[in-house]
Amino acid sequence: MNDKGFDIQEYMSKGVEQVVGDALKATLKDPKESAFMLRFASASRAATRKRKKAAGSGEHIPPFLIASITSECNLHCSGCYSRCNHATVDEEPVSQMSDEDWLRVFDEAGELGVSFILLAGGEPMFRPDVIKAAGKKREIMFPVFTNGTYMSDSYFELFDNCRNLIPIMSIEGNKEVTDERRGQGVYDKLISNMDELKRRGLIFGVSVTVTTANIDEVTSESFLNELKSRGCKAVIYVEFVPVTEESSDLAPGDTERDYLNSEVQRLRRDDHDMVYISFPGDEKGSGGCVAAGRGFFHINSHGGAEPCPFSPYSDINVRDTSLKAAINSRLFRALRDNGHLLEDHKGGCVLYDKRDIVERLLQNA
Repeated sequence: MNDKGFDIQEYMSKGVEQVVGDALKATLKDPKESAFMLRFASASRAATRKRKKAAGSGEHIPPFLIASITSECNLHCSGCYSRCNHATVDEEPVSQMSDEDWLRVFDEAGELGVSFILLAGGEPMFRPDVIKAAGKKREIMFPVFTNGTYMSDSYFELFDNCRNLIPIMSIEGNKEVTDERRGQGVYDKLISNMDELKRRGLIFGVSVTVTTANIDEVTSESFLNELKSRGCKAVIYVEFVPVTEESSDLAPGDTERDYLNSEVQRLRRDDHDMVYISFPGDEKGSGGCVAAGRGFFHINSHGGAEPCPFSPYSDINVRDTSLKAAINSRLFRALRDNGHLLEDHKGGCVLYDKRDIVERLLQNA
């Protein structure tokens, strides 16, 4: 498959508008959140105009960026791809990006027209100064992907003051399933966080790693209604990517992917109280994989620009160059220009399946 006649810029811009529109619908009952979403919708349209102007000059600016602001994490979730790839560790690395480095990235992203920067890790809440800096960039929305164990009064106050910071807490389903994968007591902490966020009138979401073991649970009415009753406004389904042979049976196959896709479509049609996003399932309509700067790319905690978190290969570092240069790195251009992202998207992680090709391109970059 190629994208002749397919406008990735238009597709991604409309995708951003849909996410913002759905979020606005989900917050209509909360005047403060609705006011923020209206302001952000205006900022998002301005960012779209910047990206379209750049496209007119032959430059492609992705609307999304994933920033892993630390490698440190306090949990040892079973099957964690990041730990298996040694991208997540127990202690703070000495060479990770500084607060100033990240602020420069956020500033340049805003100038280029990036609308969303997903803050990840490790556990991003180990970097409060970086998150505070993100909160000042009101024209960009920063979903903060956290395990929730370091949520505190200071973070609740920060989220209250900076509504562009959206906590997205990782949950695996019910208490038994969540604690089995993430550790004893994690589920109760997540529920406590949700109750406090709801009490303060703050928008939040959850991230669910979908496996063959929990797919029925995490798409069930009981699970979703429980989240809704606690004030959750977004559910992000992320298909489990195996990085070891021992965990390969947990990866969704074609049957599970088709089921998840149909459920997400149904939920979007019938339930307007929450936003539903599926990754990489939502890429199927995008003309192929949207990594490597086509729709987003990943910056690791050391500054390396990677196609995506599941494809941890880099030939350029944002500490040494501009964000614009990183978008046009040799590796990213080779992936985009040689059609490696444009083959029929059958589900799952395209670049993870093509890691041998990515490694060869990296050697030649």
